[in-house]
Amino acid sequence: MSASTPETILAFDCATSAGAVAAFGGRAAHAPRAAELARAIDDVVDDRRRVAGIVVGTGPGSFTSIRIALATARGLALALGVPVAGASTLSAFRGGMPVIDARRGEVFAEGGVRFPEELDVAGKTLVGDGAVRYRALFELAGATVPPDDDAAHRPDPFLLAAHAGPLGSVEEVDPLYLREPDAKPAAA
Repeated sequence: MSASTPETILAFDCATSAGAVAAFGGRAAHAPRAAELARAIDDVVDDRRRVAGIVVGTGPGSFTSIRIALATARGLALALGVPVAGASTLSAFRGGMPVIDARRGEVFAEGGVRFPEELDVAGKTLVGDGAVRYRALFELAGATVPPDDDAAHRPDPFLLAAHAGPLGSVEEVDPLYLREPDAKPAAA
């Protein structure tokens, strides 16, 4: 990131089924749905003039939710005239190996999109909505998964900010899609 202090960076993510998370100035908020990202931001930012930069989670995760986060980052950056940086949602988890639900019987983890049974999880603690969804399989393979309602399964916006690249033009922040979207254009 740039010379901006963490207290002036707004960070948010909504790529997982855990909903939206946001942080600013030492305050953090969670909303249960990605569509409530604006509310989470409003919960942490009392004066938008104090925002010197934005860090946004770029995925991997839900295609639609990533688009919500990027569109929000773009709109705020343009309206406030501030730079933006992106960070992988996988870098925003603490307490274990992140595993994000990719639907279709797959998960996003370090190394890309995989089938859950392909991951080497023995002796590891797994966090994220993919860890929760495939808890039984992972625990049989020797992993530990915190309780479903544990905050470790939500991305941490402070970690997201800590792992962000340099702040720059919002046009330089791209989504991290690891596979094609489910929706396809209709045949003409």
